[in-house]
Amino acid sequence: MKRIALCMTAIAVLCISAHAQKQSSQTLVAYFSATGTTEKAAKLVAETTGGTLFKIQPAQEYTANDLNWHNKSSRSSVEMADAQSRPALSVRPKNFIGYDTVYIGFPIWWNLAPRIINTFIESNDLAGKTVIPFATSGGSGISNAEKELRKAYPDLKWQKGKLLNGATKEDILSWSRK
Repeated sequence: MKRIALCMTAIAVLCISAHAQKQSSQTLVAYFSATGTTEKAAKLVAETTGGTLFKIQPAQEYTANDLNWHNKSSRSSVEMADAQSRPALSVRPKNFIGYDTVYIGFPIWWNLAPRIINTFIESNDLAGKTVIPFATSGGSGISNAEKELRKAYPDLKWQKGKLLNGATKEDILSWSRK
């Protein structure tokens, strides 16, 4: 009888442990950050939601010259001027199928999400997943970037995005529970 009780307890512990692991691995916090600002926000989102952090990395990293938005021939300027531009990714998330919620973070470039965000979306099957954008910006809001992403990918299950400049855990908790 003691063996049966011990076995039942062990099975219950394993089930609870497996469920807890499944719960925490259902949320992916994918982000692109050229200067580190969006990375800080993404880490806070992952910490607050219990999500898995994933850095969206270009195959060719951006240099300071690439990011010079004053120069019309800089890499970022050229990419953003071409709506069809899709910078290559260096890696893709593992076990993507296991996530049911995907936060996608990015800096605002030219009032839009950087083109590498389009590459990420088009490189992963987001059908049926809840997709939640977030951004950081030196002066623009997220509304236009969010509107354009929804227009480009209307079949995705979008939730309201948020600009996370200077956000706190409380801000993210309040937003992520809506």
